[in-house]
Amino acid sequence: MLAIWTSFILIARVSAKGHLSPFDISFVRFAFSGLLALPVLFWRGRWLLGQLAPHPRQAFQRAAALAAIAGIGYCSFAYSGFFFAPVSHAAVLLPGSLPLYTAVFAVLLLGERFRRARLVGLVAIVAGDLLIGATSLLRAFGGDASWRGDLLFLGASMCWALYSVLCRRWRLDAVPATCAIAIGCLAAYVPLFALAAAAGLVPTHLAGAPWSEIAFQAVYQGGLSMFVAGLAFTQVVKTFGPVRTTMITAAVPVLATVLAVPLLGESMTVTAVMGLVCVTLGLLIGVRAQVGVNRAVLETGALSPSRR
Repeated sequence: MLAIWTSFILIARVSAKGHLSPFDISFVRFAFSGLLALPVLFWRGRWLLGQLAPHPRQAFQRAAALAAIAGIGYCSFAYSGFFFAPVSHAAVLLPGSLPLYTAVFAVLLLGERFRRARLVGLVAIVAGDLLIGATSLLRAFGGDASWRGDLLFLGASMCWALYSVLCRRWRLDAVPATCAIAIGCLAAYVPLFALAAAAGLVPTHLAGAPWSEIAFQAVYQGGLSMFVAGLAFTQVVKTFGPVRTTMITAAVPVLATVLAVPLLGESMTVTAVMGLVCVTLGLLIGVRAQVGVNRAVLETGALSPSRR
């Protein structure tokens, strides 16, 4: 999961320099992943609806919500962000901000409470986000557009955080949740984008893009990123909870930022490094706090009268 998340940031940045627009990439992703998920709908449709909710109407509503949030919302924000901001910004604001927004949604939707150590970790994450955001805003006065990408990355992070909390709240398994996103986006985004592009309402470069580029985006974005990483992430959320799961992504910002230097020729500014350090420390503090909570729970359970 960490390898795919890291490569997603690097490949998305490279894709921004290719022929396809961010909405073209989303179209290819949703078309391919939707076709992969169609057999589940045809042969196990009743089972799929039953896994999403007890009643069909509620199942359709949840599927639509997941597709809108984790599919259309996340991809539209994330892919668009790479057209404005470098990998160092995406690494800090995209996976790095997940624990912050996940914690907020967990409090609002799950009623979770956090200890002081985790709050300290979240404050460090906010500090890292502010370092990146403030620098982008200052550069905006000189014509730099990185601040647009930063805002888009934050929007994508919020979408994925909300998705992870909803999976926990609705107790969704990895396969039905991922299939709901894929089929929902195939049914909604793909035909609407095709009609809008054909009518000239939205720009598209699909006709002029090489088939090799389209095929690569389909297999990687629609196959590996959507299904392999999506299934792994959702299963981990169900097992460990949304907040702890997003803390596991502590290695992604470091890996993506460091690899972008030799692979993409990007440079790291002092503020980017400081923001990366703050976010990484915040993630590590949060992971350590969670380990302490789990250890305390195990010790309490081992010493309780009912377990003697």
